[in-house]
Amino acid sequence: MGKRTQSFLSSGKNTSVLLVMFISLLLSYSQASALVTLEPETQHPRSAQILTGIFGRMHYEKMAVDDTISTHQYELYLGMWDHNKSFFLQSDIDRFDRFKLQLDDYVKQGNLDPAYFIFNTFVKRVEERVQFANETLNTPFDFDKRDIYPMERDKAPWATSNEELDTFWRKRLKYEALSLKLTGKEPGEITKTLRKRYRNFQRRIEEYSSEDVFQVFMTCFAAGFDPHSGYMSPFNSENFGISMSLSFQGIGAQLMSEDDYTKVVNIIPGGPADFSKELWPNDKISAVGQGNEGELEDVIGMRLDDVVKKIRGKKGSVVRLEVIPADAPPGGKTKVVRLVRDEVVLTEREAKADTVEFDVEGQPQKLGVIKIPSFYADYEAQRKGIKDFRSTSNDVRRLIEDLKSAEVEGIVIDLRRNSGGFLSESINLTGLFIDQGPVVQTRRMDGRVEVEKDRNPIVEYDGPLVVLVDRLSASASEIFAAAIQDYGRGIVLGAQTFGKGTVQTLLPLDRYLRTNVDLGQARLTMAKFYRIAGGSTQNKGVIPDVLFPSIYNEMDIGESKERFALLYDTIKPADFEQYDLVGPYLTELLKKSNMRRNHNLEFTWLNEDIEKYRIDKEKGGISLNETIRRKEQDERDSEILTRKNIRRAAKGLAPLEKGELEERDDDTTAARQQDAADPWLDEAQLILADYVRLLSPQLISLPRN
Repeated sequence: MGKRTQSFLSSGKNTSVLLVMFISLLLSYSQASALVTLEPETQHPRSAQILTGIFGRMHYEKMAVDDTISTHQYELYLGMWDHNKSFFLQSDIDRFDRFKLQLDDYVKQGNLDPAYFIFNTFVKRVEERVQFANETLNTPFDFDKRDIYPMERDKAPWATSNEELDTFWRKRLKYEALSLKLTGKEPGEITKTLRKRYRNFQRRIEEYSSEDVFQVFMTCFAAGFDPHSGYMSPFNSENFGISMSLSFQGIGAQLMSEDDYTKVVNIIPGGPADFSKELWPNDKISAVGQGNEGELEDVIGMRLDDVVKKIRGKKGSVVRLEVIPADAPPGGKTKVVRLVRDEVVLTEREAKADTVEFDVEGQPQKLGVIKIPSFYADYEAQRKGIKDFRSTSNDVRRLIEDLKSAEVEGIVIDLRRNSGGFLSESINLTGLFIDQGPVVQTRRMDGRVEVEKDRNPIVEYDGPLVVLVDRLSASASEIFAAAIQDYGRGIVLGAQTFGKGTVQTLLPLDRYLRTNVDLGQARLTMAKFYRIAGGSTQNKGVIPDVLFPSIYNEMDIGESKERFALLYDTIKPADFEQYDLVGPYLTELLKKSNMRRNHNLEFTWLNEDIEKYRIDKEKGGISLNETIRRKEQDERDSEILTRKNIRRAAKGLAPLEKGELEERDDDTTAARQQDAADPWLDEAQLILADYVRLLSPQLISLPRN
């Protein structure tokens, strides 16, 4: 029997980006000249040796620190500085390649010369490229030519000469200039913005300290084992909690730096961004404006903490974000999101319920919907012995009672965008819908398997149940959805979940060396989650019984998109009894759902958007011709307007005129949501309604384990 622990499962997306986040979240403020050559500090060699020992002995996969890890570290380290092959030349790579199979030996010896040699070379190349950019910006661009800008160069060969790199950079600068021109900026303003952008980028690189470089290098070493392992320097370890808070205070969005952009990692339930329904994970922030009229200041290339300072502000004040939507085509139009700064309303992060009433084939139907934004628990209140303390499972228990009093015939559990939380709450929540029994298995690095169980024999709800998930549902969400699916207790709908099925722990390095010097912390993967049916949630996630189309499937989101992610595997199933409440009805439910979706305009539009996104992504380049780009934008705006007006007409609302789309961005949240649609939830309710009717001839009675 496994002992139940109060583990906290980090957001799947949050943990998958820690590698980048650790590098750029809060850099130390040492002022370094571009000509200064950085070297390791005295404590770094010993810290590197301790880290290699920890990972070689204690990582879940028991991987040796050998040439494989060396290759992983080398590739990640180069990618951290120049993933798009915009700075280094092939001649640089030829000099670096001698380290590719030797980094494991270097770090074991505490020799960090390769890390600083590569970084110092990068600083020189940045200086050269910024100088070239400033010189190029002296000459106006010709936007009538039919040039193509290659958006992604990570798989392209390295440039063999400065002349070849110059050709790419002229296109890069032209692309950025045209993008600014399409937003309405004048030529002088465009040049000023781009000069400032690259000045900010160069300053950010020059301000790296020796500690920062060491952290990048050793985080790449750790991430060579798996993407959730990492290293936090003493500075970042001390400020990590503060950093995480700073990144979402003000608007309720967790941010990170990626390349030259500030990217949205996660939307915090109950915050201004959540209420707006206009800011989403993977959106990129390109500019920030203060108040309703303040100038939008370009923040591309700016340090993350500087961007955060501009976004934060006095409660009740307005901040405007110019955003590149995650689902926008390459070079697509930006949008401006207006947010009123406020604190995250904790009560809005809690589970909430609603009832839905409609007619199905002439028969009235009443269903319940419970939205669960996160798996939370007030453990301080629990420790004090407060009865019915706030937690996901306690709150959902109360909501179920309300819904049963309202005589609903079935319940939807909506876990979309739920990135995780407390492990114990995923177990307790599962227990509301099943008799006591196993919920999840945890395998440690020594092979020992612990079975986490619901031990409460009371079933709070035994009626028809569906669970709605998407690509952003992670960790605790996946454990709950997997258990419901394995038991055959309810139908899982939506899209493949994130696939984060590993457990990390923080280990202070100074515990392995008697010293008063803070050496930072290792973040180490030490266990893996498995479903009670035996399959892991790692990498594969949870595959719904009924799949809905999702544009997130085309994006680089999810564990399977991460380099060196641990693989899916299986262990022995736990001892449990299936309810078999889904299998007999699934074929009929799929048939009905497919027929509806084939004739549903919202799903038709969604499939069209996915196909367009796929085509744009595969193009690998974007036009630098102004006429072509404006035509593409006009076509997209016209399509958006047409769709909005069709939705508004269905609700009896007056149509919007051409040009009102931008005005709508500054309107109230309620007005914006009039144009919104949620075809996934609508279809989930219809599937549940079908399920209720299929089950109606018999009374559900859950077998006792």
